Amino acid sequence: MSKIWDPKRQQLRQYLKQLRDESGLTQGKLAEKLNKPQSYVSKYESGERNLDFVETIEICEACGAYNIETLVNIVSDK
Repeated sequence: MSKIWDPKRQQLRQYLKQLRDESGLTQGKLAEKLNKPQSYVSKYESGERNLDFVETIEICEACGAYNIETLVNIVSDK
């Protein structure tokens, strides 16, 4: 199984997409806030691109409110 499709990465992508949707942002509007092309958002949401920790936090901050505990729970082995 490819690393991008492991359950934790899938959950993280779903969480980030949910954050974007709940913030009322399109992929294009979020990309503008991040100073990135729309394809950047599309690729990480679809699993074509991995994100590092800093990028993940930047996305969360651009979407507004997020729960750091949720992020930790997604990636932890608890």
